Amino acid sequence: MDGVLVDSADYHFAAWREALARERYDISYDEFRATFGQRNDTILRGIFGQDLPDAELDRIANLKEALYRQFVRERGIAPLPGVLRWLRALRAGGWRQAVASAAPRANIDAILAAVGIRHYFDAITSGEDVTRGKPDPQVYLISAERVGAQPAHCIVVEDAPAGLEGARRAGMRCIGITSTHDHLDADVVVASLDELDDGTFDRLIVN
Repeated sequence: MDGVLVDSADYHFAAWREALARERYDISYDEFRATFGQRNDTILRGIFGQDLPDAELDRIANLKEALYRQFVRERGIAPLPGVLRWLRALRAGGWRQAVASAAPRANIDAILAAVGIRHYFDAITSGEDVTRGKPDPQVYLISAERVGAQPAHCIVVEDAPAGLEGARRAGMRCIGITSTHDHLDADVVVASLDELDDGTFDRLIVN
């Protein structure tokens, strides 16, 4: 979702800084970028150690996510270039669309509501629906099942190497968006969805 539909990295960073400051930990931007996209339990145990009690982990993580949603609601957010064009075009062309994200469902709902695009998606798979994070393909396979599509007939749009690896493991074609990483291994790589020509999705499935 982040880096594909929107860029809310600054909100995530602000939320992590405030939540961790209350634990007397000062997270740097470089440290944040290195862990961006990982599950909260992975991030927090990387900071505080594997012995961090589950109750403490949940408390810090829940605060961070609540702060993130607060920033989204209060400050708003815009879709990345090409997002609205392609959501409309794919819907008009009969494509079924899904959000497949490790983010909490409440975060996904907040973003889709802020941008006004929830109605384009036939399914949403969130962090609560999976037990294994990317690059495991679980989130993509669940999403494919929910929209009634075979993996070979699915196209994943991703901005992160782990997500693209997960798409390949799932047996899906993939489009890489270089919004957060300069070098991506995908069937098609572009800087934004605006760079895709009208036949891109159809060609990927046919080929």
